[in-house]
Amino acid sequence: MAIEGFRDRAEAGRRLAEALAHYTGDPGLLVLALPRGGVEVGAEVARRLRAPLDVVLVRKLGVPGHEELAMGAIATGGVRVLSEEVIATLGVSEREIATVAAAEEGELARRERAYRGRRGPPVVEGRTVVLVDDGLATGATMRAAAAVLRRMGPRRLVVAVPVAPAETCRTLRALVDEVVCLLTPEPFRSVGEWYDDFSQTSDDDVRRLLGTAGEEPA
Repeated sequence: MAIEGFRDRAEAGRRLAEALAHYTGDPGLLVLALPRGGVEVGAEVARRLRAPLDVVLVRKLGVPGHEELAMGAIATGGVRVLSEEVIATLGVSEREIATVAAAEEGELARRERAYRGRRGPPVVEGRTVVLVDDGLATGATMRAAAAVLRRMGPRRLVVAVPVAPAETCRTLRALVDEVVCLLTPEPFRSVGEWYDDFSQTSDDDVRRLLGTAGEEPA
């Protein structure tokens, strides 16, 4: 039987919220999304669980010349996660890694200003944090986000995504308290193939969603 995907990110968020319904009413619940696409999913999760929504800022490090392939990721706070296997297989040098990382650090700073302005990061310590994206491939970006949040002392850290390879989910389970993934299709080629509408999310979309999420659903 064919595996049913998602109409768009909003539908994916609604279905993900159903799988996370047991967290409704947790007084310390916080939904953190990975921009940009993850914010559309996270907004629906936050709205239905009646939780605040914010972002965790992480950037993928793409292999030079093959930018769609992740060799790692960086996050605010100076955290870096590298895929040693990808780096060794493709012979990526330390200098190339440093060049890519420097460019992505500039984008991290830009997004911090664009999404938060003067608003500081959310308080994570002692809270149940649900970390959301619109899907995972290698999981490098999510691993970097989890590493950042672990340093902040959450009571419980949950990764929640609509779709990801089974192996990526297994890897993440060793790093967080719970992984919730609706679809683990095999073979897995890309996140986008499991959405009818996978159009790009803009910075304006992210700012709008951060301003309206957490309201009670109709």
